[in-house]
Amino acid sequence: MTPPRRQLGLSITAAIVVANMVGTGIFTSTGFQAAGLHDPPTILLLWIVGGVLALCGAAAYAELGSMMPRAGGEYVYLREAYHPSLGFMSGWVSLTAGFSSPLALAALAFSLYLGKLFPVLEHAAWFHATLGSGKWSFTIAFGAQHLVAMLLIAAITILHSFDTKIGGWVQAGFTAAKVVLIALFIIGGVAFGSGSWSNLTSQSGGLSNVLTKDFAVDMLYVNLAYSGWNAAAYIASDVRRPAWTLPRSLLLGTGVVMALYVLLNVVFLYAVPTSVLGGPPPVAEVGDVAARALFGDSAGRLVTSVIALALVSAVSAMIMAGPRVYAAMAADRALPAKLAYHNKRGVPSVAVVVQGVLACLFVLVGDLGALMRFVAFTLNIFAGLAVGAVFILRARGVQSAYRTLGYPVTPILFIGLNLWITYAQIDANPKESLIVAVLLAVGGVVYWTSAGGKPPIPNENNPVDDAPLPQARVVSSD
Repeated sequence: MTPPRRQLGLSITAAIVVANMVGTGIFTSTGFQAAGLHDPPTILLLWIVGGVLALCGAAAYAELGSMMPRAGGEYVYLREAYHPSLGFMSGWVSLTAGFSSPLALAALAFSLYLGKLFPVLEHAAWFHATLGSGKWSFTIAFGAQHLVAMLLIAAITILHSFDTKIGGWVQAGFTAAKVVLIALFIIGGVAFGSGSWSNLTSQSGGLSNVLTKDFAVDMLYVNLAYSGWNAAAYIASDVRRPAWTLPRSLLLGTGVVMALYVLLNVVFLYAVPTSVLGGPPPVAEVGDVAARALFGDSAGRLVTSVIALALVSAVSAMIMAGPRVYAAMAADRALPAKLAYHNKRGVPSVAVVVQGVLACLFVLVGDLGALMRFVAFTLNIFAGLAVGAVFILRARGVQSAYRTLGYPVTPILFIGLNLWITYAQIDANPKESLIVAVLLAVGGVVYWTSAGGKPPIPNENNPVDDAPLPQARVVSSD
């Protein structure tokens, strides 16, 4: 087995952050926000607040990543700051929901947009079943769109199970093309599109919506769209000069995406009024609807194909990042040891394949809205705990080569907003919240029966994980 190599520089690492972020959420969630809030200025404020929140989180993760430049992200941070069991549960959630579910979500969104280009893919599912009733029901389905989503996951999984550097180059190319094409869509939509600025005027209560439960619930969709701002932390063991590269890639990638998201939503709302986007039912293919309204069917199809390309990039980025978490967990005996295997080119190839299989299973759960809420709620919990780790590690006298920008205001703001959003989600959507609670409970049982108290496997695959925490100075308590 070969240890991972530090092959990724700033440009590729920042590209992975951007690619992880720009995906399903931005092209599907504005319709859900329009259904809940109806007010364009409030919707734009949602995206600004979400961007600020992501930047606050990225600043804290930059410090944590500089302290612990290891693969695994929250798994490592929570293990070191709190307890190995909490780190395990975050990794367990990453395996089951943190990456596999968003990966399925992005692949399903890709097939949804592809269906707008090739209507034959929009035919009803070949198999469809609903389990439970009311708020406690969920759907399992399989059809042409599900098959397309699975084939995409399989193809990108094969690519990333071979070589980290080649996968990184492909990722950087996808991301550069995606950012350029989205920028052209924004400029072209405003300069040449058939929209109306009156669509952005205040209505339905205006900014008084900010303090409502609906605003907090819709922040969950926005947080999902911004999720991925921490992507560089998951591949830290593959990054050159991590103490220098990680902070810059996290903040640069997040800043670029925040600007793109706010401007994209301006264009979406310029193109289509909230009364249309909000449905019922809420419009899931927001990008396709906006493109056709702005440019007509022919040009709209071209823009829709660009959005599909952006979703391929998001799938690729998640397939690259997630398996590093599972490999780190396997090295700690928290998952089967086979997942720690790295091939001759330093790729955790078994973990890559396992994630692909799990993502294909999640594809069968076809309720896009429920899947989005489930994923966002789960990620919210552990991101808040990880940002809180900055306070704990500093209290222990740990220093990092990078210090959180705006400390302590930025991490406090992040944690406070996360708590508000979490409360609103539990109150509004108990089904997804209960599923997350059960998932965490199962993770706790698995930890105490399989990994609790056992020493880590001598980690030749990821030797930096065996380095003592932290690789930094310790501040005197005098």
